[in-house]
Amino acid sequence: MSRNQTLFDAAQRHIPGGVNSPVRAFGSVGGTPRFFERGEGAYVWDADGKRYIDYVGSWGPLILGHAHPAVIEAVEKALRNGLSFGAPTAAEVDLADLLCALLPSMDQVRLVSSGTEATMSAIRLARGYTGRDKLVKFEGCYHGHADSLLVKAGSGLLTFGNPSSAGVPAAVAADTLVLPYNDVAALEQLFAEQGDQIAAIIVEPIAGNMNLVQATPEFVAAMRGLTERHGALLIYDEVMTGFRVGLQCAQGLHGIRPDLTCLGKVVGGGMPLAAFGGRADIMAKLAPLGPVYQAGTLSGNPIAVAAGLATLAEIAKPGFFEQLSDNTRALTEGLTAAACAAHVPFSAQAVGGMFGIYFCAQLPHSYADVMASDRTRFNTFFHAMLSEGVYLAPSAFEAGFVSARHEQTDLETTFVATKQALSRI
Repeated sequence: MSRNQTLFDAAQRHIPGGVNSPVRAFGSVGGTPRFFERGEGAYVWDADGKRYIDYVGSWGPLILGHAHPAVIEAVEKALRNGLSFGAPTAAEVDLADLLCALLPSMDQVRLVSSGTEATMSAIRLARGYTGRDKLVKFEGCYHGHADSLLVKAGSGLLTFGNPSSAGVPAAVAADTLVLPYNDVAALEQLFAEQGDQIAAIIVEPIAGNMNLVQATPEFVAAMRGLTERHGALLIYDEVMTGFRVGLQCAQGLHGIRPDLTCLGKVVGGGMPLAAFGGRADIMAKLAPLGPVYQAGTLSGNPIAVAAGLATLAEIAKPGFFEQLSDNTRALTEGLTAAACAAHVPFSAQAVGGMFGIYFCAQLPHSYADVMASDRTRFNTFFHAMLSEGVYLAPSAFEAGFVSARHEQTDLETTFVATKQALSRI
């Protein structure tokens, strides 16, 4: 028996499902999850000693690859001064200054420890600032596991949302309104009917949790225009896209300034760190200045801040994102060419260091489009690639990630593996 299987069996004794986050359980694709022991550059090694080209990158943070020397050095230096203080440090000020300099939409920022904390806090702040309760989110977007965000669409486009998880009170879900992603008409209708009750829209500006789906320019313009006209706030959840698609994130690509921004993943360089920030008048509502309470004992942890500062320093170097984007685009073009040669319905796209692959002929624009793709074929492809030494996200509904350490030889090896894998489906 493989050591991965032995560990998974042991893990299930005291960890629900054997994992500490559901997608790690391979529930969507079946089989035994890989237990990783180390990573270096573009590669990870599992408990059986097998090496994989890694296109998950800890679900996005490792834009520099595993164990980047500058990040490791910064963490080791910070470690020697202590693990945590529960008090301010100079490095927190440096990171806040840097984030506000990189993102013109942010006058002030608060550090937290997870993306869920960032989105949950931003929504509470939006409600406290506007004095309104209702929140608009979009089908297929994931914003963490806070109660008001674990909501699915109701029976009609404009009905109140329904809980998508046990333990979420129906009354909490009722204040979350769920619409189809990229549906401008539905958004306009909702604001015409309930605009004076809406505190905020929260959106993944490039969705990465229903695979990769890009917001159309019309959709972006509608969100910005409607929130401004109705006194609601626009929250860009850039936990995944933040510093992953460009140095000014998705909002820089879109050319707009959201009222609040949520950051995570890359901003912590692989350590537990996230942030939310925005206009000064909105952020002034946060305690200790204002009435909206938010706190965290380990917020701004000095080890995580050190990793984040070192990562941001590397990705800010000239040409970084141009090279990363070129490599990611080359990956999707090579995968598409292999699928075309195998006569398999397939499409793919890339933005910065993110990519999406779909077993359908046309690129998806909504959750419904993604759901219409051939998930059975994806599952077979996933396991075939795994056996060839290529680690993709274990779900047809997750974006993939390329790091700065993926080289041409890694791409070529991936294309060879793809041809082998496609021959089995």
